[in-house]
Amino acid sequence: MQIILLEKVGNLGNLGDIVKVKDGYGRNFLIPQGKAKRATEANKAEIAARRAELEKQQAAILVAAQARGEKLAAFVVTIAQKAGVDGRLFGSVTNGDIADSLTSQGFEVTKALVRLPNGPLKTIGDHAVTIALHHDVVVDITVTVVAEA
Repeated sequence: MQIILLEKVGNLGNLGDIVKVKDGYGRNFLIPQGKAKRATEANKAEIAARRAELEKQQAAILVAAQARGEKLAAFVVTIAQKAGVDGRLFGSVTNGDIADSLTSQGFEVTKALVRLPNGPLKTIGDHAVTIALHHDVVVDITVTVVAEA
């Protein structure tokens, strides 16, 4: 299936690119999410006419993400969990826990934006975590896991 991208999609292309993707990926994800349209002649003409408007929208989204990223840069989140004497947690700290903690501190972050490179955090201490606010805006924060009293 050939589609026209309406925004930058990682590992696929940029705004206005015509790319070939598997039918299911296009039909079930890209098109319903508003990230692409089918590459018909009518849609190609429409995208060509609206290209400046779409680029302006994407630039505004990028600027907003950069502003959020500057606030989040080098931020430290402290999360308390039950732990054993050896420093291992009885459970784990997941991306949802980190997103909830950031949201309670005034940052709009969903769990899908939190990237845990080595999976859920299972030990006490400082851990580097990446927050992907946009394709071009990736911020590193520190999550400090402490034992619950």
